[in-house]
Amino acid sequence: MTSRLPFALAALAGLFASGCLGVHRPAPKPGLTFIGSRPVTLLCRLLDNVLIVETKWDKYGPYHFVMDTGSSVTLVSPDLARRYASDAQPGPYVPQVRVRSSEGGSALLNAVTLRKIQLGSARFEYVPVLVYDCADLTAQFGVKIDGILGFPLFRNAVLTLDYPHERIVLLSRIPEDGLPGEAILFDNADKTPLIPVRLGDREFAALIDSGSTAAIAINPAGLALRFSFGPVGGPTVSTLTGDRSSRVGRLADVVRMGSFDIPRPVAVLTDELSSLGGGVLRHFTITFDQEDNEVFFQHNADDSLAIPALRGTGLSFRNNPAYWKVTGVAPGSPAEAGGVRPGDLVSRINGEPVGSWDPARYDKLIAGPGRIDFTFIDGKQESERLLAVVELVP
Repeated sequence: MTSRLPFALAALAGLFASGCLGVHRPAPKPGLTFIGSRPVTLLCRLLDNVLIVETKWDKYGPYHFVMDTGSSVTLVSPDLARRYASDAQPGPYVPQVRVRSSEGGSALLNAVTLRKIQLGSARFEYVPVLVYDCADLTAQFGVKIDGILGFPLFRNAVLTLDYPHERIVLLSRIPEDGLPGEAILFDNADKTPLIPVRLGDREFAALIDSGSTAAIAINPAGLALRFSFGPVGGPTVSTLTGDRSSRVGRLADVVRMGSFDIPRPVAVLTDELSSLGGGVLRHFTITFDQEDNEVFFQHNADDSLAIPALRGTGLSFRNNPAYWKVTGVAPGSPAEAGGVRPGDLVSRINGEPVGSWDPARYDKLIAGPGRIDFTFIDGKQESERLLAVVELVP
């Protein structure tokens, strides 16, 4: 629950453009897609349950993109937009699109068309994108982020997210011998990856959201949720339109996705679309066939789908190289008992500057037992608080 990247959703996970997209109109896709006859394999980094793709196609790279199947739009940084915006862009007047985050807020972003985005040898030309300053994502991941790849970018490709091997594979078409794994339909007019999921004797639709760091975000409407623990106040969730608190608990029932059972998962409550995030998806190799509206799941039976306890001190952060700003304090947590408040600034962790704590290293610290020594700074004054790491949601 000590969250650098927002726990429930990545800062832009689950974006939906409104105004330009009607209820039954497909999201914008690239004008041309070139993959070739051979598979294109892209190595990734799995950070906070999110796949980060690295690619280089010019002297300015490498570029790093968040892979977000929960987003109906592709976003790029202002630098990338300036570099590759189509010559056909209108003069001084750039159209804007209102974008709604999956947590309910909205914002206006500039809309442009990129001449290309290249992922390995795969090339996507005349790509409609929205322009977004990715500085917060860069700080959260500890890697310079140049954009977010939305699901419609791969409308004319077969996309595989291979979490166990930390890679993405692109194909131009379905192989003659078909695709491996268990097929689940996501048949809807918008080609959004919504699949049926069962909770006890109830069925609901869940978005396959690779941009989410959580295991499951669930809308309780009509589901009569039962919890074995909680729900309790959770970490602060950073979204496109600002920070908001969350509630999280461990469900008392099994969640079933096709033939796969996820026993009593830790779930975040949402008033938007329910979703399956990286905390579940990371156990699978997932292939999307948008032409036939199918998604295929492969899972190693030796890999447990049990969702571990949510551990932490109760702090949520927004990262900067010189300090981490506290964005939320979970009720009843060691952080609250220690008198930490939103807005407090942390300069060192266990005596080391916060800039030396990348996501993977900090995750290992939270995963283990014991206490963490946080150094807080207030003007020129520093103070230390020793906070216990506990199971906030067992």
